[in-house]
Amino acid sequence: MSTRLGGTIRPLLTPKSVGASSGFLGTMTLEPGEFIAEHYHPYSEEFMFVAQGEIVVRIDGEEIVARANEAMLVPKFGSHRYENRGTETALIVFQMSPLAPSPEEGHVEVEKPPFPTATPPVVGQ
Repeated sequence: MSTRLGGTIRPLLTPKSVGASSGFLGTMTLEPGEFIAEHYHPYSEEFMFVAQGEIVVRIDGEEIVARANEAMLVPKFGSHRYENRGTETALIVFQMSPLAPSPEEGHVEVEKPPFPTATPPVVGQ
């Protein structure tokens, strides 16, 4: 579990936890007012599904509202940020694929994380 980028990110099925070799799956929980700081993935697409609540997703400057039971794709290099502007907890299931050559290469921060000293999500070996 990590709060470094904001919200709570829980990597679940990863190279480290189950030996995944083509990607990983996890969840993000955003309480009202919380956000995941803007970043991009140079090697991976991010598939996301809103299981509960509503979020605003900004991809390359364009804002899109994603509600419960809706899904979207964030393309490689798509700079993106998730924000809960609603009044209920948002739960997002996400999957990243393919894997970057290393966990450090898989994520590039565009916006300063709200908790920079917190541990980043653990996905690699």
